[in-house]
Amino acid sequence: MENNNNPYNMGLAQNSANFSALSPVGFIERAASVYPEHTAVIYGDLRRSWRETYERCLRLASALQQRGIGEGDTVAAVLPNIPEMLELHFAIPMLGAVLNTQNTRLDAETIGFMLDHGQAQVVITDREFSDTVGKALKMCQQQPLVVDVDDIQFSGGELLGSLTYEQLLNEGDEHFSWQPPADEWQAIALNYTSGTTGNPKGVVYHHRGAYLNSLSNILGQNLPPHAVYLWTLPMFHCNGWCYPWAVTAVAGTHVCLRHLQAERIFAAIQTNGVTHFCGAPVVLNMLLNAAPQTRPLVDHPVTVTTGGAAPPASIIAGMEALGVQVVHAYGLTETYGPSVFCCYQQAWDELSLEQRAAKMARQGVRAPGMAELMVADPLTLEPVARDGTVMGEVMMRGNTMMKGYLRNPSASADAFSGGWFHTGDLAVWHADGYIEVKDRSKDVIISGGENISTIEVEDVLYRHPAILEAAVVAQADDHWGEVPCAVVTLKPGEALDAQSIIDFCRDKMAHYKCPKRVVFAELPKTSTGKVQKYALRQMLQP
Repeated sequence: MENNNNPYNMGLAQNSANFSALSPVGFIERAASVYPEHTAVIYGDLRRSWRETYERCLRLASALQQRGIGEGDTVAAVLPNIPEMLELHFAIPMLGAVLNTQNTRLDAETIGFMLDHGQAQVVITDREFSDTVGKALKMCQQQPLVVDVDDIQFSGGELLGSLTYEQLLNEGDEHFSWQPPADEWQAIALNYTSGTTGNPKGVVYHHRGAYLNSLSNILGQNLPPHAVYLWTLPMFHCNGWCYPWAVTAVAGTHVCLRHLQAERIFAAIQTNGVTHFCGAPVVLNMLLNAAPQTRPLVDHPVTVTTGGAAPPASIIAGMEALGVQVVHAYGLTETYGPSVFCCYQQAWDELSLEQRAAKMARQGVRAPGMAELMVADPLTLEPVARDGTVMGEVMMRGNTMMKGYLRNPSASADAFSGGWFHTGDLAVWHADGYIEVKDRSKDVIISGGENISTIEVEDVLYRHPAILEAAVVAQADDHWGEVPCAVVTLKPGEALDAQSIIDFCRDKMAHYKCPKRVVFAELPKTSTGKVQKYALRQMLQP
């Protein structure tokens, strides 16, 4: 209840001098005004300063406004990690419009659904994806304005739209005057979930959350002024975990990379003095298993933030051996990406490499921008014991949480049940306060009444020197109900049989947790490196 006699509430109201809505859009104006000639973007031979990049954003915003785009309108992008994708993260919200970055690996039907569901007025795409996007546009109920990025670094495909990105920019005014949002709760971005069990859900971000999560990333990854950031994480995924805004906030340099190849990543790190990058464990695994001649030891400090899936301790140890410091982060599309960081403790310096990697493989503690984090019973909301054994659901709440799901109030209500966001991930809570995710609630294996963490089994499999990748799913069993089944990809030139892998696991963990069946196959993955376990389950059905 408000205390009207409280002197701190009297004559001290918000006004234009002491309050402004939080928004990450202002980061680029500051970078351009304070460090106008500092390199903002590197893309092959292309170099642009912060002044040039800001002017391009102003021109784009101006041109779109002249074409009728404004507050609440959706602008979709189907683009790789190129400079234009970065510019959209500032130009679109300058108008009060909403940026919808789309997964470039999705099929035409799904992209078409998202364009209609988000009511996209503009689609900005690239020749590389013209076949899929062309089919998607034919499925749309309304026809948006289509703008093509005609990138000289890609040959092939076709132009779909009525004009190119550069032609659109030429319509705009580099002196365009943009306004911050009147309300920081205003939508800034629309991101769709993977949609593995039906149509994808539209996750809506607000300016306040994007601003705070950007600053949270700076603190969580120790992002210094003028960091040099390599784009290995797709910018379409949770808006690149908010790093388009975070790197700009420190007036850093965005090194864009169109395609992910190990030799190109190592070359970009060395040539451009990259200090930071992000990537799923599958990307780190690709780097560790690159040809020796393309895998040099990094000769300057580099930090990688990994997440999206739990990294096996062996991958963390391997990256450290290459000279790359690993920060483990955890989050979801609904939480703007990273919302938990495995904050490093100095006491871990005294541990062996294997012990230290095991500590760092845990998800960690709440990020600076997240208000509360707990592991609890999903029904009673009673926190579990901090003993590293009892599993519960990971729950969070705070300012870096989505507004909700677009036009899906029932799903929003379910996600926020009891005043907490329910992640659907199962974890244990350690005595030191660090959480450790054991499985998705839908992936945990219940064998003879015992819960088996697929992540725990996968971590053992990754220790085998001949195994490149591994995933574990449940397989129906007449006696036990479910038993673990491992799908394994071997390293080139290696040969193993199923029994030798099962025996390897039995030497290192309780026998009931060990795979009862091993299948050798390539692992189906999302574009962000997550193994599609539903696809594995379908593949293994009799």
